[in-house]
Amino acid sequence: MHFCYCPYCGSRLIGKEIGDEGIIPYCENCNIPLWDMFTTSIITAVVNEYNEIALLRQNYVSATKYVCVAGIMKMGESAEETVIREVKEEIGQDVESLEFIKSYPYEKKEMLMLGYKATVKKKEFKLSGEVDSVKWVKFEEALALLREGSVAWQLVKQVIEK
Repeated sequence: MHFCYCPYCGSRLIGKEIGDEGIIPYCENCNIPLWDMFTTSIITAVVNEYNEIALLRQNYVSATKYVCVAGIMKMGESAEETVIREVKEEIGQDVESLEFIKSYPYEKKEMLMLGYKATVKKKEFKLSGEVDSVKWVKFEEALALLREGSVAWQLVKQVIEK
């Protein structure tokens, strides 16, 4: 999000030099800088004890490629709590362990995606309304089902290579 007006008082912002940050939107009325904001989200490679990864079909994201479990962090929630909640909500799996892999800037949607590997014990899927389908896929078959270069593809590639 790029600020043009102060969210506190509604005044039009000016550009002001702020230390090493350069020109930053600034409210002269409130005397505060307003840095551009982004949404923080998680993306998770959910894997089981058989070296399979859960890949989802969400037609509102892509009608041709699969994706990983992902979701927006809620206020007061840690990234790890978000992973556990999203894995349970979207595919009904219980996270046994978590490993942070990497953060991924996703400029197209003004997001920072925190990438995790979530290990679960394989059990029947229970899908949320936002998931059209899900399946367990062997590691060696997973990358071909994801959009090459996408955040999900990058995350899965790193998880497989570890």
